Amino acid sequence: MPEISRFFGIIIRMYAEPNAPHHRPHFHAYYQGDVGVYTIDTIELIAGQLPRRQQRLIEAWIELHHEELLTDWERLQSGQAPFKIAPLR
Repeated sequence: MPEISRFFGIIIRMYAEPNAPHHRPHFHAYYQGDVGVYTIDTIELIAGQLPRRQQRLIEAWIELHHEELLTDWERLQSGQAPFKIAPLR
């Protein structure tokens, strides 16, 4: 699963399923031993659990990079490599 970004100890990755239907656009966020799955369109945690502070950082990052995340989702689903997205600073 390609790494899209990394900031404040959080690693953001997306799964690719080229030529196969997948769930709604989402990514996986890893922080220490925790994992959360976030939708891109509605910016919500749909699976897993992360500390509240990391949740807020991820939600802010999604707001800033919404279009880039959707572009990466489409690229991955069509078999292309995603672009790296700037970390939250």
